[in-house]
Amino acid sequence: MILLIKYVLFVLLVICMISAAVYSLSSRRAPDPMEKGRKRAIMNVLLGAMLVTLSLMSMFLFRGSTVNVIVEAVFLVIGAFNIFSGLRSHGYYSRNRNENHFTRH
Repeated sequence: MILLIKYVLFVLLVICMISAAVYSLSSRRAPDPMEKGRKRAIMNVLLGAMLVTLSLMSMFLFRGSTVNVIVEAVFLVIGAFNIFSGLRSHGYYSRNRNENHFTRH
């Protein structure tokens, strides 16, 4: 069972990493600043999920050391903060995009 969890976490890590890279590239190429901000917010959520997944992987791979526990906790907190700030930014850009869409016509 632990081996299955390790594989699932590794697959999630790879998916988050590739998705974050795709959103990073597409945000750099977006001409609209609102679309650029929305894509960067999604990238921030994916990077936070990647950090949380990385900390969970290290919890399952390594045991016990105080340094490991501190690093895992720091990754978990930073990842959770990235997810929260990315969701908040995504809400901001989505609301502003909808408002601008209605005022342009």
